[in-house]
Amino acid sequence: MRKWARKIAVALSIAVVVSSGGFYFFSKAASNAIPRSKVLQGAKQSLNGDTNILLLGLDSRRDNDGNPIPAEISKLLHVGPASVGGYNTNTIILIHLPAGGKRAVAISIPRDNYVSVPGYGMKKIKEAYGYAKYAEDSKLYKEGIQQPAREHLARDAGRAAAIATVSQFLGVPIDHFAEVNLIGFYDLANALGGIQVCLNKAVNDSKYSGAIFPAGLQTITGADALKFVRQRHGLPNGDLDRTHRQQAFIAGVITKFRTQGIFSDIGKISSLLDVAKKDVVIDSGFDVLGFLPQAKALTSGNIKFHTLPIEEYVLRNGQSVNLVDEVKIKKFVQELFNPQPKDPSAVPSPKPTKINYANLANGKSVDGGNIPCVN
Repeated sequence: MRKWARKIAVALSIAVVVSSGGFYFFSKAASNAIPRSKVLQGAKQSLNGDTNILLLGLDSRRDNDGNPIPAEISKLLHVGPASVGGYNTNTIILIHLPAGGKRAVAISIPRDNYVSVPGYGMKKIKEAYGYAKYAEDSKLYKEGIQQPAREHLARDAGRAAAIATVSQFLGVPIDHFAEVNLIGFYDLANALGGIQVCLNKAVNDSKYSGAIFPAGLQTITGADALKFVRQRHGLPNGDLDRTHRQQAFIAGVITKFRTQGIFSDIGKISSLLDVAKKDVVIDSGFDVLGFLPQAKALTSGNIKFHTLPIEEYVLRNGQSVNLVDEVKIKKFVQELFNPQPKDPSAVPSPKPTKINYANLANGKSVDGGNIPCVN
């Protein structure tokens, strides 16, 4: 009997090793299939083992090859045809991962911040991608470059411009990036089986984003996920509230990972990789498998969200923009990334909009503080 027990134990051990190995090779093959960009090759990198990852949410009604998203999906998502939206990066979030496993910092950059875009002068930060993409696309068209190669090359120019603008604005290097297209929020929410969010008040934005939600805790899937992160009309703070919506969505994703063991569910991982292959572009040096331990740490709640401070709202060239103090911004970012013992005589730094699970909006949250409530 003991002999058979040992044989069964050995067989189970072999099965575990084989299945783990199979999962590894499956994951490696799938991660290698995620579209890659070489725009960060040769770029300046962070020192001392720190890592800065830039997340870009692209507001384009086209897929990664430049094809319009299907009309039925466009209608479902309430986003309009491919002729609208352009190539703005309406979501810009920098995640700073300190060496040694210390708490990560996520900084949301409001899309209408008025900054210097290399080669184009003062623009909204969201426009850096689109200006460079359009210029490169026009040049490649004249050279006779056909689609989809022209779209891929032009988007690389857009990515390079967006990355350079953010790096210059914040005064930090960008080590990796991940770009998610418009439909990615829709696919991600579906792949995870819905994301929990909480609203302070009911909203009805049927004219613009299509967001119609009750107050309180709720689970959003598919089209509702995109409507949730896109709404800005009818919110007290407009775009800033939309930024908080994006952070709340990420908090909901993190909570989903932490509470439902996504990393140990090969079916969920497979679905997420399918989303990534279709909706995401990452830099060529991004080791997805190597990042998994850090991703697990992030999903355990080891991250703190911030929104950069704004000085005032003004009109520039007929557009509403956010004026910012770049010197203060750089100082604020350095203090977040490299906290030092406080000097009692020092001048206080500008106060950011701090975003935590428990205080995303006026300290209100639900589900034990895991789900923040937002406007």
